[in-house]
Amino acid sequence: QVQLVESGGGSVQAGGALRLTCAASGLTASVYCMGWFRQAPGKEREGVAAIDDDRTTIYADSVKGRFTVSQDNAKNTLYLQMNSLKPEDSGLYYCAAVPSRYRSRCEPSGYFRDWGQGTQVTVSS
Repeated sequence: QVQLVESGGGSVQAGGALRLTCAASGLTASVYCMGWFRQAPGKEREGVAAIDDDRTTIYADSVKGRFTVSQDNAKNTLYLQMNSLKPEDSGLYYCAAVPSRYRSRCEPSGYFRDWGQGTQVTVSS
């Protein structure tokens, strides 16, 4: 059973930075598409970034140039480096995974099979 545990959230002022970590265990497929999502109160969940096993990355337009997704396959860990944070970046950030065979393209939308519990990010102005 796949388990995803996020950490690294917190409260920062606008312009600050945070690094989120997602520790994955129970990964049995050979390759995965991994993604970061966020949800603010009263809003729909939004895809932030995704990374394929070959390290191809895709970002939401709202975070391009500010956020960087990366992974350490040896440690089964996914990261999201968030710089130049804005108040609108606030929300509950989730890590998600899906075996690549279920996806024609790895992007932060569509079907993800496994989800973490989330870590809260709050950016104050």
